[in-house]
Amino acid sequence: MKYGAHCYLFTRSWSDADVRFLDLARELGLDMFELSVGDDVVFDPRRTARRAAALGLDLVVGPGGFWPLDADLASDDAADRARGLAWHKRQVDLAAELGAWAYAGCLYAHPGVVKRRRPPADELPRAAEGLNALAEYAAPRRVTLVLEPMSRFRTHLVNTPDRLMQLIALSDHPALRATFDTYHAVTEVRDYAAGLRALGPRLALVHACENDRGVPGGGLVPWETVFRTLAEIGFDGTVGLETYNTGLGDFAFERGIFQDLCPDGRAFVERGTAFLRGLERRFAAPTSRRP
Repeated sequence: MKYGAHCYLFTRSWSDADVRFLDLARELGLDMFELSVGDDVVFDPRRTARRAAALGLDLVVGPGGFWPLDADLASDDAADRARGLAWHKRQVDLAAELGAWAYAGCLYAHPGVVKRRRPPADELPRAAEGLNALAEYAAPRRVTLVLEPMSRFRTHLVNTPDRLMQLIALSDHPALRATFDTYHAVTEVRDYAAGLRALGPRLALVHACENDRGVPGGGLVPWETVFRTLAEIGFDGTVGLETYNTGLGDFAFERGIFQDLCPDGRAFVERGTAFLRGLERRFAAPTSRRP
């Protein structure tokens, strides 16, 4: 497995001044760094790309910055769906310029939009249609779309691994992969092993944080089950630590974190990776030996 971290462990909005955190990621033994982008995130992608390449660090891009509400692949309004496709294409272009291998997140709908209604029969198919078009655009640019189920408090459309696999099947494109987020799953998944197995060969990323978005370990997430199952399914993707730095003024409060869960991104990564790597070693398949 590879290990990575989200930029929000260190900064509230990626900028050219934050490129130094790529060096810190490598110093901490990480293989991947995830950037959040959006209309309010301004930086020179060439500078970030050059430094990441020099360090041999994989990049993942996700839409965590400003994302217009009327840009939504699942919207009831066809014009909004068209705006959503155009907006996501711009983020795919940015990912390609950065040399990022993945554009990841709740791409199928706008996170934060929760429609409390019985889903219309055409809602999931129209999101799938948009994803197919976006994947067609991303594939020749060597960007993989990695879709993440989120809890009922962030979206009504895809909350579980089974529902995500239904969407991927409808989207019908080989450039679609999946993320399993241990935090979002606490609300929606009773059986973590079954959830991970449902994603199977489509699983590319695991977002790792505790049920309160704190450092992994000591909470409600069944970490032994997670790593035992990852070993059983032969997962060889990336486990990425994710939360919001609570030492950056009001940043975490603005993101809905009201406990002091990550006052120090370095310490969060050090504790988290030590815990997770220990589980990986514990459940790794034994190496065959000659007598």
